[in-house]
Amino acid sequence: MTGLRGRAIRGHFVHAPDRGAVEVLEDAVVFVGEDGRIERIAPARDGVPEGTLDLPPDRLVIPGFVDLHVHAPQYPQLGLALDEPLEVWLGKYTFPLEARYADLDFAREAYGRLVKDLLAGGTTTALYFATVHRQATELLAGICLNLGQRALVGKVVMDLAESCPDDYRDASPAAAIADSRAVIEAIRALPDNDRVLPVITPRFIPSCSDEALAGLGALVAECACHVQTHCSESNWAHGYAIDRYGKTDTEALDGFGLLTRNTVLAHSVFLTDSDMDRVRSRGAGVAHCALSNAYFGNAVFPLRKALERGLNVGLGTDISGGPSASMLEAARMTVAVSRMLQDGVDPDDSRETRGRPESRIDLLTAFHLATAGGGIALDLDIGLFRPGYYFDALIIDAAAEAGTIRLFGAQPADRIEQILYTAIRPNIAATYVGGDLVAHNHESAAALPRT
Repeated sequence: MTGLRGRAIRGHFVHAPDRGAVEVLEDAVVFVGEDGRIERIAPARDGVPEGTLDLPPDRLVIPGFVDLHVHAPQYPQLGLALDEPLEVWLGKYTFPLEARYADLDFAREAYGRLVKDLLAGGTTTALYFATVHRQATELLAGICLNLGQRALVGKVVMDLAESCPDDYRDASPAAAIADSRAVIEAIRALPDNDRVLPVITPRFIPSCSDEALAGLGALVAECACHVQTHCSESNWAHGYAIDRYGKTDTEALDGFGLLTRNTVLAHSVFLTDSDMDRVRSRGAGVAHCALSNAYFGNAVFPLRKALERGLNVGLGTDISGGPSASMLEAARMTVAVSRMLQDGVDPDDSRETRGRPESRIDLLTAFHLATAGGGIALDLDIGLFRPGYYFDALIIDAAAEAGTIRLFGAQPADRIEQILYTAIRPNIAATYVGGDLVAHNHESAAALPRT
């Protein structure tokens, strides 16, 4: 198999431009330009040019997944100590691990493994929290670029001495802002960089001084960067901002100039109605992390309510607050928790009062959020098969012997929900980012034509 820049690919394509439904482009030819964007899409009956990658009928092409919340340095502790409260988990396990990224050899090994695994698992775009270390953050950006992943990478800011470990924090607000600026400049200066962007990243309000938050807000206005942070993740985190400022996380972030069209707020479990209106009015997005919220969020994010109020929402794995790096699992969990929110979870409560009506969403909505929804939240041309969008895509092998999809003679394009519920990593035959082949499963790829 080879890349697709300047070539075409023929097969069945399925994407989700809107919530609750998919669009099937059956026996279509997608023409990919030299810049990695889709030039046009045509029915195969109109002609198939020489050199087209012609997929067999048991393959299906879907958009690559967009993970809106990844703590890149936490990958080595995926699945560890999730029985602890958030503040204990951070102090006892997470901060000591993140401090190790001062060692660039360790950072190179861990980050390289993470990016390779995410690409093989279908994550074509990731929004990354790095660490406080400038050099290691720049290293992560370079690894993403070298391995071909579309990524947004941010140096974490955490300078508040009363909340952060002595051996793991920014030396001062001025140092935090200067290092953030340096990372932005370094990422923008990467040679041949067509897919990695910098992100201004206050970890969350409990870790940052007012001086740091204000300085980062000014940097946002100056550099026009994306912004990412945690927002109202748990009872503790939500209450902290109220105790400190007399206002919610959302209001406080907005006051510091950190709530913009290019902001992604992770979790946001306890957004008030006023918060939701503010997020919508600013055009900001929410990274819904259904799996990690089950461990640290203390409640279920009211996803359907947020969508109906017009918020831009995508999905996140929250490595390692959630024990899975798979966006397929993130989508499945998103559906499950929405049903739990609607039906309730306390069997001793009455059927009439134990749930929140009109809360559930379906898997096709979750698929939309994991692909096009993430692209909308980031304001990037990804997540759809449309002219002008980047060809970030996965070839799904429904017949892979090591996979878990079993269609019993049905055509993959007719069973998208079954595929999304049952697919695992071996079912992902190939991963493309901007038309470049960045990962492939040897068993599945061997059966693909090479013309």
